[in-house]
Amino acid sequence: MTHEREITEPVDLCLPGGRLNPEAVGWTRRPLHRANLRGWGRRKRWEYWGIVTPTHIVGLVAASLDYAGLHGLYVLDRASGRESTKDVVVPLARGAVMPDRSGAGMASVSGGGLRIDLADHPGGTTIRAVSEAIELDVEVGRPGGHESLGVVVPWGADRFQYTVKDLGRPARGTLRVGSLTHQIVDAFAVLDHGRGKWPYSVVWNWAAGCAPGRAIQLGGKWTDGTGSTENALFLDGRLHKIGDELEWLYDRHDWKRPWRITGPRVQAEFHPYHEKIAKTALLVVASETHQCFGHFTGRARADDGSWIDLDGLTGWAEEARNRW
Repeated sequence: MTHEREITEPVDLCLPGGRLNPEAVGWTRRPLHRANLRGWGRRKRWEYWGIVTPTHIVGLVAASLDYAGLHGLYVLDRASGRESTKDVVVPLARGAVMPDRSGAGMASVSGGGLRIDLADHPGGTTIRAVSEAIELDVEVGRPGGHESLGVVVPWGADRFQYTVKDLGRPARGTLRVGSLTHQIVDAFAVLDHGRGKWPYSVVWNWAAGCAPGRAIQLGGKWTDGTGSTENALFLDGRLHKIGDELEWLYDRHDWKRPWRITGPRVQAEFHPYHEKIAKTALLVVASETHQCFGHFTGRARADDGSWIDLDGLTGWAEEARNRW
């Protein structure tokens, strides 16, 4: 069992003055935090969705960093390896709408020929994203009893992050790339919802993999030493929280070599088949992300002590380095 505190009632992320609410530090099985952020210049709000279909991988991000909005739409053709992308920067994040609760309300961003609308409703989330060359219209279901991982990571009273990782939700809809329209069936979606006040420089690892009835969520580096982790195993929609910090081993000179992610309850290996590279340089703001898509092998331990096979889970592993 994890040593971290499980939160079971709604809570504000911040105190009235804008500092971290100590009662908000912990983890949840469903979104219970209200991100009542105050101030300017270090606040980060984003919604990232990754959608994996038998033929394509789609990634979209709507992000408000106060001084800029960084929004993007990405499509990988799994057979050909062809990438289609649309990335925009909006000064001062003008027009960005970000709800203060995950799973409630609507997020909307636009600019530079890209528009993204994310509408939550009782049955799930409606995702629409449109650029000149790419159009996405997807309904992501929220099955009854489905649990997600919410975690507050405290670096200090003035620097903290609330994240929700929601894995393995069923997705259906359409994807247009150029003149071709593809039906999205037998697909799953993963949400990364983030709200917080970050240090200027940070590095993180993130891995997520899903298959019917199973999913694994793993993180590292950015949470080290905080007492919080974002690690979990999901079985039939039920969350098994893993409270250990994990060791990540991978080759930064050859990102497509196997990754190893290990700890007392995790013995995972990730096997990439495609690497996506994203870089941003805006004077004092810069980022570099290597996101690899592939499949998992290995095992993870459930709360009852049994080891669960991870073979066949599909998803990604990444390293991100940010100065923001």
